[in-house]
Amino acid sequence: MSAPLNENESLFTFPCMFPLKIMGLTQDNFAPTVTQIIRQYAPDFDPATMEMRPSKTGKYLSLTCSIRATSKNQLDDLYRVLSSHPLIKTVL
Repeated sequence: MSAPLNENESLFTFPCMFPLKIMGLTQDNFAPTVTQIIRQYAPDFDPATMEMRPSKTGKYLSLTCSIRATSKNQLDDLYRVLSSHPLIKTVL
């Protein structure tokens, strides 16, 4: 069994491209809201690269956003803000 990672260690080497999958109810302002949040933490994120997939019934929308991650703290902060937003149901 390996020792747990301390807060300065990571499984990733930064900077790196990191895909975020974000799911929520299909709404007109969902993708723009997600883009706005991501750009606060990854200003170079290009929304044109965002992949959108509706659920079978169209009730939910899945967004895949690949960002240039620069640190574990950046990813942790971004996950925290995305996960707490009322439009967002799941962040992977």
